[in-house]
Amino acid sequence: MRRTIIIGDIHGCFDELLELLEDVDIRPDDLLVSVGDLVDRGPAPGDVVGLFRERPNSVVVMGNHERKHVRGIFSYAQEITRLQLGDHYAETVDWMRTLPYYFEDEHVRVVHAAMLSGIPLSDQKEEILCGSTRGERELTALFPDGYWHDHYTDAKPVVFGHHVTGREPMIRDGRIFGLDTGACHGWNLTAVCLPGFTVHSVQARADHWSTTKRQWQLPVLKTRTWPDSTWGELAQATERFSSAHDAAVLKWLEALREWAADLQSAFPALAAAAHRVADELTTDELRRHPAARTLFQARNGRLDQISLAKQCSTPRRTIDLAAALGLVLDEPPG
Repeated sequence: MRRTIIIGDIHGCFDELLELLEDVDIRPDDLLVSVGDLVDRGPAPGDVVGLFRERPNSVVVMGNHERKHVRGIFSYAQEITRLQLGDHYAETVDWMRTLPYYFEDEHVRVVHAAMLSGIPLSDQKEEILCGSTRGERELTALFPDGYWHDHYTDAKPVVFGHHVTGREPMIRDGRIFGLDTGACHGWNLTAVCLPGFTVHSVQARADHWSTTKRQWQLPVLKTRTWPDSTWGELAQATERFSSAHDAAVLKWLEALREWAADLQSAFPALAAAAHRVADELTTDELRRHPAARTLFQARNGRLDQISLAKQCSTPRRTIDLAAALGLVLDEPPG
């Protein structure tokens, strides 16, 4: 008999996925369904995605983490996944765009995060189905004193993930199955197998998210566009990450702080160069100059530290102005 095997949030935990599939003794004709959130937080998102893409009879429901990649909404977890996937990132996101927001057959409904009773899945809001921030706000407004599944009255069972239920799945009334048992946090990866609704779990091998956050911190920091940050944003970011315990991260952050300080200390040299160039050029030459605004301020005696700081509000603007005035300032540390 063909079975339907529904797996909770995997979050890049590939070894646990393989172990769970072995535990349920999956067969080629079984339908494998993921509740979404294949990626982010774990060590091997590419392998997890590859298994579902390459295996026939597999379905992946859109999770809020896939949706973040599709919409270009990046936090630390998404930045890590982008680096982990490398050259395969763009085409993986293209594949994510094709994911459905739900799965339903005659026996079960599968969504990533939530659904409302009495409304066909095809008419549900995508934000609620996948658990986006907006969807979570709507659910809070609808059910201020509880959870959506406390009010689920439809007869057909619903399987979902998204909210970690603890080390064990949440099962109520034979109709409500919450399968996110925190695999990426070192707890369990859980599946439910139909038609019997039998539950299988394997224990995670580690707290993958804690490890992944540490391992990828420096690579992520190096990819950020520090030259386009304001001085205040740069200072806040370096302060925030200075709690890291990795010596390489701390060393790099110190180099970043020194780079920012060196750029800001160059303001007097920039002002002097602007006055020198302004004195050397004709008015027509000033108009055509890439630093025309600064040069006219210098010629008219209006280039002070306040006006220069406004023009050099980011490292990039400072470096570009210096280049226009014939000075060379360093790029950020690599």
